[in-house]
Amino acid sequence: MGARTGNAIALAALAALVNATVWGASWIPLKWLSAHAVGALWVTFVAFALCTLAILVASPRAWGALARDRALGGIALAAGLTNVCFNVALATGDVVRSILLFYLMPAWVVLLARSLLAEPITGAALGRVVLALAGAVLVLGDGQWIAPWPKGVADGLAIAGGFAFGLNNVLLRKHRDTPAEARALAMFGGAVVLAPIAIVLVRLIVGPIEATRFAPDARAFLVLAGFAFAVLFANLALQYGAARLPANVLSLIMLSEILVATLSAWALGASMLGPGALAGGALIMAATLLALFAQRSGAE
Repeated sequence: MGARTGNAIALAALAALVNATVWGASWIPLKWLSAHAVGALWVTFVAFALCTLAILVASPRAWGALARDRALGGIALAAGLTNVCFNVALATGDVVRSILLFYLMPAWVVLLARSLLAEPITGAALGRVVLALAGAVLVLGDGQWIAPWPKGVADGLAIAGGFAFGLNNVLLRKHRDTPAEARALAMFGGAVVLAPIAIVLVRLIVGPIEATRFAPDARAFLVLAGFAFAVLFANLALQYGAARLPANVLSLIMLSEILVATLSAWALGASMLGPGALAGGALIMAATLLALFAQRSGAE
């Protein structure tokens, strides 16, 4: 019995690691597709449309549950913004820089949980916020202690995506009693709705840009289909792992996304962060790990 349980936990951990690996390496197809006239907004729309369709096929009642619960609209908006911002940041910016700025998320969670859940901000939580923000200053300043400001659109989108992800996590906790399939449909459907809206707005305000192009050739169609399948498979793997692993264990495994992205970006020459900026990334990682250990100990 113990061996069987151990095997189940190991399989769940492997499933969570598959999800983290897929998202950690997602910049590779995103940048390739962007270079072959398939913008990140279109990639987001197609990939999450497939995930949404899969949920509706597996659980047709999910749509009714989503329509009846207006609170899930906030989750859809937050999750949609997360994926739109994150994918465009990865496709157009420095990979490691975008990942690190996205993972400021634990700092935003502390502030959002105070506002939306009335959770107190303890000294330890405030310390993690300061640690994460100090890391952001170093990343944005390329290792220098200068006034933090995004260097480009990709930086801003990565930060906005991390904030939206933090909001998504807080809203999921607030509405944890809603049906799981309805929450999942809201999260995937949000990107399906927001991605085309973003395409239209960007084209009207800015004009045609890299993120809104859609002129794929045969190879691009194949890569797009493969990426969509990978996103679907990764999310199914996450659902399997999340149902069988403690939240703190799952969160630690998911941090391997940063490692996968960093190593693959360095290996393929897609990132040019200096030692100082990497030190800032280490501070952000430290803040994230401290948040996970605090959750594990039950201190907060």
